[in-house]
Amino acid sequence: MPAPNLSTLRGFVFDLDGCVWSGDVLNPGAAETLAALHRSGRALAFVSNNSRATGGELRERLHRLGVGVAEHVLTPLEIIGEVIRERCGLSRVLAIGAPEMSAVIARAGHELVDVKDYRAATVVAVGNDFDLSYERLTAAARAAARGAPLVTPNVDPRLPIEGGDFLPGCGSVVQAVAVAAGVRPIVVGKPEPPLFRMALARLGLTAAVTAMVGDSIPSDIRGAQAVGMPAVLYAPAGGAPAEAADVVVSSFAELARLAGVG
Repeated sequence: MPAPNLSTLRGFVFDLDGCVWSGDVLNPGAAETLAALHRSGRALAFVSNNSRATGGELRERLHRLGVGVAEHVLTPLEIIGEVIRERCGLSRVLAIGAPEMSAVIARAGHELVDVKDYRAATVVAVGNDFDLSYERLTAAARAAARGAPLVTPNVDPRLPIEGGDFLPGCGSVVQAVAVAAGVRPIVVGKPEPPLFRMALARLGLTAAVTAMVGDSIPSDIRGAQAVGMPAVLYAPAGGAPAEAADVVVSSFAELARLAGVG
């Protein structure tokens, strides 16, 4: 199948961590390319697997970094409470992760369960936990092993930060819980379809005319292709095989050129 012509597409959805930014620094050319796409009339959205922030918080961060075209920004926290309700009904949730995740779960009508009361949990929600302790890990694994479904924003093993370095990602914590409990997690974010479909709905566009641009083959590329979106792999370090995505770019300048704005 021939590569899609990016210059004919009407919209672009961008991953954030590792793609638009690394840590608190925009990747080279990102701001200029996003502004040029916006000026050309392309619709833009941003979809992050971040398990510690809402879309509104990440939109404010984009604005602070000089990306003024960010309007539609989505994370799994937009829907994790609804996913739990749809799959399990109103639940008693043991939430291991950031306070932001616990807050959105509570706002969706669920009851939060303390670590010491893990036996009362009917669902376990695990995000990236910067305060992870052996007690919290044990409680989550025991609750999941007792039959509480394990729900997570994502299974990304790494969180890219400045200078090409990384932090252990949400997936690293989830994997520890899942292995100890002997269960498989329910994934809310990418590569599952809901966030991709939400982004398309916000833009009012079909998958066929909207490209997904990201740096992760398992979450961004495979997830986009599964819903019918052309997938663009951002691979600044090179080495990505041409067949890894519909299009592979090594820089935002190259993306701009292929999209007809650079």
